[in-house]
Amino acid sequence: MFVELADTLVADFDIADFLVLLTERCVELLDVSAAGVILNDPGGDLRLVASSSQRVELLELFAIQVENGPCVECARTGQPVACHDLATDGQRWPRYTAGARECGFRAVQALPMRLRDHTIGALTLLGTEPGALDIDHVRLGQALSDVATIGILQHRTIERGDQVASQLQTALTSRVAIEQARGVLAERGGLSMDEAFTALRGYARANNHRLTVLAVAVVQGTVDLDSVLVGRKA
Repeated sequence: MFVELADTLVADFDIADFLVLLTERCVELLDVSAAGVILNDPGGDLRLVASSSQRVELLELFAIQVENGPCVECARTGQPVACHDLATDGQRWPRYTAGARECGFRAVQALPMRLRDHTIGALTLLGTEPGALDIDHVRLGQALSDVATIGILQHRTIERGDQVASQLQTALTSRVAIEQARGVLAERGGLSMDEAFTALRGYARANNHRLTVLAVAVVQGTVDLDSVLVGRKA
């Protein structure tokens, strides 16, 4: 996993796919139900750029909208934020806690995406049952977050602040295209948004396409949608 996250200095590096990989690997390796990534955009606003499921996507978007929750606090302060049981200890984030309950989450651990004093966002780990995340899993999650942050900041040997802003803006632009493509595929195939993303990503990998490029092609109608959907079932 560390090798995957460190392998960013390649010609076809896709930051959107890279961060989705981070969330998926966190769910596989850590004792969590879902994961999401929010980043600071060039204007200082927080944006969701990757999530492991539709439920965490909805919760992270809500947290950003109401500017409330462990993920927002973590991204703003650059410090880890944890709540082992939102039902009993989530009073400091009342609106977020209500949203988490609606999405089926009971515990949260937010880890900063930070290199020294430069914080670019937060990695959020969510559980459907109350309880503290094992300390070894917290440390591993932070290590994965740190490596991903270094990979983003060092991609193409970033030397100036405006280049950093460009990288983060690319991530945000990519997400818009991917979300639009998910909607198109969900409508065409009668799928859930999660199933639509699985189809999109599976087709991209099977055919050696960049995820963002394929998403744009889906939205513009320059790729056969049925082929993408059939690829999901293959």
